Amino acid sequence: MLRFAQTADSIAATSSKLAKMALVADYFRSLPPDQAAIAAIFLSGRPFAAYDETTLQVGGSLLWRTIAEFSGKSDHQLTELYRRYGDAGEVAAAALPQKPEAVLSLTDLQTVFAEIAAARGPASKAHIVRQLLERAAPTEAKYIVKIISGDLRIGLKESLVEEAIARAFDAPLAEVQRANMLLGDIGETLRLAAAGKLTEARLRLFHPIGFMLASPVDSTEKALSEFPNAAVEDKYDGIRAQAHISGGEVRLFSRTRDGITESFPELLPALAAVPHEAILDGEIVAWRLCGADTPVRPAERSSAGGRALPFSTLQPRLGRKKVSAKLMREVPIAYLVFDVLYADGKLLLETPLRERAAMLDELLAHEGATRSTTTPIGGPGQIQSSFAFAAQLAPPAPVLRAPVATAHPPADLEQLFTAARQRGNEGLMIKDLDSLYTPGRRGKSWLKMKRELATLDVVVTAVEYGHGKRIGVLSDYTFAVWDGDRLVNIGKAYSGLTDAEIAEMTKWFLAHKVSEQGLRIEVEPKIVLEVAFNNMMRSTRHESGYALRFPRIVRLRQDKLAEDADTIQTVEEIFRRQHTA
Repeated sequence: MLRFAQTADSIAATSSKLAKMALVADYFRSLPPDQAAIAAIFLSGRPFAAYDETTLQVGGSLLWRTIAEFSGKSDHQLTELYRRYGDAGEVAAAALPQKPEAVLSLTDLQTVFAEIAAARGPASKAHIVRQLLERAAPTEAKYIVKIISGDLRIGLKESLVEEAIARAFDAPLAEVQRANMLLGDIGETLRLAAAGKLTEARLRLFHPIGFMLASPVDSTEKALSEFPNAAVEDKYDGIRAQAHISGGEVRLFSRTRDGITESFPELLPALAAVPHEAILDGEIVAWRLCGADTPVRPAERSSAGGRALPFSTLQPRLGRKKVSAKLMREVPIAYLVFDVLYADGKLLLETPLRERAAMLDELLAHEGATRSTTTPIGGPGQIQSSFAFAAQLAPPAPVLRAPVATAHPPADLEQLFTAARQRGNEGLMIKDLDSLYTPGRRGKSWLKMKRELATLDVVVTAVEYGHGKRIGVLSDYTFAVWDGDRLVNIGKAYSGLTDAEIAEMTKWFLAHKVSEQGLRIEVEPKIVLEVAFNNMMRSTRHESGYALRFPRIVRLRQDKLAEDADTIQTVEEIFRRQHTA
């Protein structure tokens, strides 16, 4: 383990990607394959292989308390160390006592991680973590804490570990990448590379494949200039989900590759009815059914059965281990499927979208799923304001084929965008019909066109120290709006300002602090920001009763005084508009 830590230090010390890769490759070659496989997992910032759903369930507060108890440092001393280093692992290395020699091996650490995962309750886990840190030299402790936290912060991504494996064992990089994608296990991928058997890797169902990502585009003209044949879909305001189906078993995974099956049990029967093994890609959304008591205007209608609702409506369903029948009635959902990655034993990643779309239509042509009709667009006069689904007598099943249109002139696309917004959706997804499915990549084959819901002028009330590249500067801003003569917090943002602006504002905030609690500093409420956001939801997290989705700082409003910031009445009006548009 000491060699692992020393190698990680060397990797962190260089900014050269080639030098990092060479260090990792040399390290892999110096170890037996089984040890190198463990190291590969740890260098990817994980305690376990990606496919393995085992979790340590050790949070930052437990780690902090354990380091404090073992080191004998006060909370103030540890806070000062964190301000200096901006990383819990570095704090552990600086705070924990020196050891005369290292005794931990990579296998030891793997075994203890399994023990921590199996332990029940914070006290049991904390006891094992403390015993582990007692055995570790400070440098080892640094990386133990980093792995537990899930982020090495040494400038090493898993893609670079893949490149190092290819270099170490003289294997084609494409084969390494494919094997790791199919297996979800960088350690097993290394073993196959060492044995010259990468082509033997087979897809592991019920392990999420990386999601294909879209690049933003800000105009219809630019969108249609990227490729001649575009498929156009609404961009829904839900959560991206991958469904794995085999032999009546169904598992759902989020974009972060976390299992979310238990949160959406009503989807399982319809997905289990899919007649073949499959991996589907789509969006889970809150869904309003059309009925006598819930009329939906034609412009709002996404299908013959209803419309998608804002993310705030879906939020109560997220992260639940058990979902009551009452909650399912109060927040009905739908899974809008727009792609298929695997079907009946065939991996479809290198199949063009137009062919995947046809396969998806055929795959969902079974009892329990509702298929959409494709809406061809030939000119502005033919654009339909509502997508249509194949008619059926029963209410729409919760698994729906996401409607698709095609558009050629920019005017067509603009009309489709307007219609999507009228349906309450974020905007449009514009996809190249000839595109392959490239997991984890954000290329120009898929584009997303959306516009902010609104902007607010807000007052900064508190700031926090950043980490990583923002160690030592105040970069996380909590902000508020006026409720009468008092400020009520409504959100937090850390992106949008330049490094120079953040440095300048750090000086101002330190000179105008009101109180200090650890890494958080309350400041005089004088700085006004313009903040954009995609959505607004009710929330008990903030005193205002609202929270912003994807807030980002547009600019400093040095031309405005704090009393000129927006009010809670403006917030309430935006929220009403969002839910009645």
